Amino acid sequence: MSQLHFHIHFWLEEDTMTIKPLADRVLVKMEELQEKTASGLYIPQTAQEKTQIGVVVAVGEGTEDVKMNVKEGDRVMHDKYAGTSVKADGTEYLILSMKDILAIIE
Repeated sequence: MSQLHFHIHFWLEEDTMTIKPLADRVLVKMEELQEKTASGLYIPQTAQEKTQIGVVVAVGEGTEDVKMNVKEGDRVMHDKYAGTSVKADGTEYLILSMKDILAIIE
């Protein structure tokens, strides 16, 4: 009796993933970390801190208790350890609660 082996291949097309935050959540695209200091020294990734600044990409509808004070395109500063990291289409995003956004940077 011979054994049959089946190989299943999944081919994923380069589809764009859409992430829509719900309720009082905000989707933020993280800013790139500077790899070089002003004096020209390179900073290794292990020594770099996670950035706390990003650009708002999408905003939830809010709730009865939480008014959404940011809009798409706002540059914001958020709480250091807040949110859920998401990687979509090779880009790093963070899903934050409105309460975790500390300031709008103008």
